[in-house]
Amino acid sequence: MYTIYIENLKVRAIIGILEKEREASQLIVANCFLEYEKQDDEFINYAEVASLIEESLVKQKYMLIEDALDEIVDAIHKMYREVKSVKLKLSKPDILKNCIVGVELFRKF
Repeated sequence: MYTIYIENLKVRAIIGILEKEREASQLIVANCFLEYEKQDDEFINYAEVASLIEESLVKQKYMLIEDALDEIVDAIHKMYREVKSVKLKLSKPDILKNCIVGVELFRKF
């Protein structure tokens, strides 16, 4: 079993339900871990996965982090069926003054 790490992917996006979160983009930091079985000449393009995460966050303007996690993890698995598990964490480092908040989803396939 192999693991791909995409760490500290920084994206400016609108995500959240608070009025101030809907008015302007904020920094979102994504960390993603993919476990997969290598199959012959097939490979997982980690640049494509990073781009999928970034584009989804920017285009969808999610209300809830949980909705973003569900949709992005499903899209990764749809794109790469050889993926056995995905752990995706989305953090908002600037939303609170004294801490970084985030939500993580781990899903096995």
